[in-house]
Amino acid sequence: MPKDPAPTTSLAKHTDDDAYDAHEDHPYDDRGDDHGRDDADEYEESGPEPVVEHTVDDDRFGALTVRLDSERGEVTVTGERVPRVELWRAEGTEGEDHIPVGTRDGARLTLTVDGEKAEIDPAKGRLTRRSYRVDVRYAERSWRLVPDSIPGSRLVRAGSYLGDFTSGGDGRVLVEWREDAEPEALDAALGYALAAAFGTGAQPLWMSAIEMVGDLLPG
Repeated sequence: MPKDPAPTTSLAKHTDDDAYDAHEDHPYDDRGDDHGRDDADEYEESGPEPVVEHTVDDDRFGALTVRLDSERGEVTVTGERVPRVELWRAEGTEGEDHIPVGTRDGARLTLTVDGEKAEIDPAKGRLTRRSYRVDVRYAERSWRLVPDSIPGSRLVRAGSYLGDFTSGGDGRVLVEWREDAEPEALDAALGYALAAAFGTGAQPLWMSAIEMVGDLLPG
């Protein structure tokens, strides 16, 4: 499941749901050692750093920087050729460890594009891949990031399949743009932000069902 940020108002119903679902099954610092411990032991005890920053050389949009603060629940994407996208959870919201930004409650999340608020509506994340989708609406346009394989999620804008994003929840994001797609700078900034904030990919329903049955069996 993804390791998986805005007002309470739900997004307007998409008229292109069929296009979104058409591909539902598409695969796609050195540290001192004062106590005689090695780096691996220290990392294992302290856990991953709460703030990470990675620079990606995107094939279409050049260098982008993705910053994730999992402790405070903040994601920022910047670059010379893309708008600044910021996503954060409300102060006082208890973060969930398996979600990088800490929550899938859209009422507790704020998303902005160059300082202007956008609507974000993450689905709750249940059994199906589609239940891990994240919808965004901004400037009368809509986007969806939805899992389409175990590791990856596809980015769709108004029914147009743009590319595949992969992120394991550690702030590192990779994208493979479709050859026939024409992504825009805003598409890229939103895609990187959503992938970093919620992670990507999900198991298919049948695998989840098998795991659930296995958990119920004795021994």
